[in-house]
Amino acid sequence: MIIRAIDAVNETVGRVVSIIAVVFAAIIIYDVILRYVFEEPTRWAFDVTKQLFGFYFVMLGGYALRHRAHVQVDILTERLGPNALRVVEVLGYIIFFFPFTWVFVTRSWEFALRSWNQGETTYGAIQMPVYPLKMAMCVAAGLLLIQGVSEVLKILLGQRPEQE
Repeated sequence: MIIRAIDAVNETVGRVVSIIAVVFAAIIIYDVILRYVFEEPTRWAFDVTKQLFGFYFVMLGGYALRHRAHVQVDILTERLGPNALRVVEVLGYIIFFFPFTWVFVTRSWEFALRSWNQGETTYGAIQMPVYPLKMAMCVAAGLLLIQGVSEVLKILLGQRPEQE
């Protein structure tokens, strides 16, 4: 049940956030048309698309992990049998993944709070608040962490398809 719940959260977030790619592509096209056809560039498009892309990029980490879309170095693991592979994967999560994501969660939280308290803004043509993007980093780190829990549970329960 917890596996399905975590997977559903990251699946939903991934599908909703993927719509942002269409939004920032539309803004870029709009800006290019204004710039080169009407010779009236926007002042805000670059800053907005940069922040939207940052949001898009960080928020899809848990979704990518759910779909096993991250880069995987399997020079050694491709020769392992199913049981040894499960042990190596679980150890990889325990030794590398969980400590990294824990640091990501805690540091991004501190980073976001500092930005919020300072009222941090961008330095571009328009001054946009930065703290929403930094808060998104913290949320994304949390989503990545819980998806890691789901993946380890799948490995331990034998619910993950074997590597091809």
